[in-house]
Amino acid sequence: MNRSRQEQGERGSATVELVLGVPVLVLMFWLLIYCGRASDTRLRIEDAAHQGARAASSDPTASVAAADARATATAALSDAGVACRSVTVTTRGSLAPGSAVTVTVACTVGLEDLVLLHLPGTTTMTAHFTALVDVYRSTDGTAP
Repeated sequence: MNRSRQEQGERGSATVELVLGVPVLVLMFWLLIYCGRASDTRLRIEDAAHQGARAASSDPTASVAAADARATATAALSDAGVACRSVTVTTRGSLAPGSAVTVTVACTVGLEDLVLLHLPGTTTMTAHFTALVDVYRSTDGTAP
């Protein structure tokens, strides 16, 4: 008879554990999704900066390099499926042979895109890449 009283005292404890444990597990699941998608988005933005820097390093003038870097980075983000609310692409450096060009891509992403929930707010992710300008490239527009 003593044993039946213990069993009756624990009756329903699994339900309570389930009710208390499921929200914690769901929150951990959404955090895992957010971290994975944020990491994937950051890698795609870094790739866009890389492509923009490589495109800029082969252009003859700074204005053409800046326009080419912006077009290339924007196209890379679009092709990768990254939905930026705003994109800023900046180009620094010299285009002299042997110098370096650095492209910075800043992408403002909505949190609802990262978490698959309709959360308000945005986050800005930034990536830099430096590409070397070819030492043997022609500076007057003619082939060497």
